[in-house]
Amino acid sequence: MPVRRSIIATRVAGALLTIGILALVLRKVPLDRFLAALHDANYGFFLAVMVPNVIFYFCWDTLVLWKAIAWFHGPVPYRDLLPVRAASYVVGFFNTNAGRGALAAYLWRRLDVPILELGGTVIFLLLTEYTHLVLWAMLGILAFQSAVTASLLPIAAAVAAFWIVFFAYTKLHVTPWRAVRWLFAPREWQLFRTFRQAPLKRYAQVVVLRMPMFAVALVAHYYGAQAFGIDIPFGHLLTFLPVIFMVAALPVTVAHLGTTQAAWIYFFGQFAPAPKLLAFSLVAHLTFSLTRAGLGLLWLPVAYGDLVQPRPARSFL
Repeated sequence: MPVRRSIIATRVAGALLTIGILALVLRKVPLDRFLAALHDANYGFFLAVMVPNVIFYFCWDTLVLWKAIAWFHGPVPYRDLLPVRAASYVVGFFNTNAGRGALAAYLWRRLDVPILELGGTVIFLLLTEYTHLVLWAMLGILAFQSAVTASLLPIAAAVAAFWIVFFAYTKLHVTPWRAVRWLFAPREWQLFRTFRQAPLKRYAQVVVLRMPMFAVALVAHYYGAQAFGIDIPFGHLLTFLPVIFMVAALPVTVAHLGTTQAAWIYFFGQFAPAPKLLAFSLVAHLTFSLTRAGLGLLWLPVAYGDLVQPRPARSFL
């Protein structure tokens, strides 16, 4: 009962936070200008660049998952991962952590591997995703230096410090604060298996493997914004779009609404009026989320069958 109350409280807090952020954004955006921005957009061109981006993301995201599972747990056919990766998007539309849990649950049944080990791999992929976005942002900072981009340097420093401490704990067996050692999970836990097992080159390989996903998304957003009459310099978009993606990945609001729109207006307000930025960010976000969920619904019957009664082993791709 206390756990259920905690879940309900978390969902209510997320809904209230979403409503609160959207209300603050809408207070600064005249409704008539926002509706005009929605009306005047070139949706044919917008969908022509954004929908293929979502399909590419789905296929490449599954590829990253396929490689990670093969490296740390054993081979699974790529085509067998497509249904559950797509179905996890449906669950993740409502709750990001639940989507990751559904993915781990399927792999647990498919591979007969302890679920905490699989959960550790899912966390490994999440952390390397954040790291790869920070590296893209750093590329923008180095290439297009300004007072605004320099404000992101503490993020890079924080990520570097995190990995130094994490490597020291999981791989070098260093525990600098012995007095509080038992406040942390023992490094021998199954949840840390992937991090203990992965050599440094695996971290680098996953980060590099993810880079085409952002490169395609960057180009799609650059041209997709033009469909709403927004012209953002490519260097500025390269620097701050990774930050927006990181903000969007935080599981604090419903369907990641509110935080994403506020970030677009904050980072790109000098290049376009707030109504246009709000219209574009909202439509782009919904297009991405709903297209992924649509792919998930198409694959859901197959994924459900795999969860209830896993299919026999087949040849591997």
